[in-house]
Amino acid sequence: MENETKRIAVFIDADNAPAKMIDFIVSELAKFGVVNIRKAYGNWKNPCLKGWEESLFEYAIQPVQQFDLTKGKNATDIAMTIDIMDTLYNKNMDIFCIVSSDGDYTPLVTRILSEGKTVFGFGERKAPMAFVNACSKFLYLEELKQPGSPKEESAPSRATGNELKSDSKLMNLIRNAIDAGQDDDGWAHLASIGSHISNQASFDARNYGYKKLGDLIRAIDLFEVKPLESGQLLVRDKRRIRQLNK
Repeated sequence: MENETKRIAVFIDADNAPAKMIDFIVSELAKFGVVNIRKAYGNWKNPCLKGWEESLFEYAIQPVQQFDLTKGKNATDIAMTIDIMDTLYNKNMDIFCIVSSDGDYTPLVTRILSEGKTVFGFGERKAPMAFVNACSKFLYLEELKQPGSPKEESAPSRATGNELKSDSKLMNLIRNAIDAGQDDDGWAHLASIGSHISNQASFDARNYGYKKLGDLIRAIDLFEVKPLESGQLLVRDKRRIRQLNK
């Protein structure tokens, strides 16, 4: 299958990423291909990183030691950046994954994208929007259910319909995607909408608390949704209905 041919390289900034979410990260990446390179960077003598030890062995992640050469300075991002650039030029990778909430990686992401590669980001809500938006896809870790965790302890906060409607960027993305794929009656396939949005911005419905894009769109009462016998969904902007009725 196509996904099985995708080669993925994962680079983890252990200083800025929670070890408890590695289950989710590995599971998510398995949807897109095979993870061939797995590296985590940090000063492993620092007791703050002790939580990573079990995950490193369980998921065959190669630890890369980076000493804190200057007090108060994080040298991990420099070492990780060098390795990523070496991999970009010397390995045939299709997808690069950066696990961090550090906005200093933003220029690196744009550089990788310029080579025609896909970049996935995983981080916490504190990650700067410039970094989030630069990635092909970025997922907020604290918004996602941890494998094996009680649902009530880790359920993501779900944006209401009014909150979604007030997000002008999101609304423009959805409406532009519908316009790009609609037929003469204004209907567009949900799959084409999702693809169009992904080509424009870092987007995942789970960051808004919805499992799927269709669920998110249904929560906004500005769109009409019609299921097909094939199981696919069609979506139409209700403004289009008013135009057709004139």
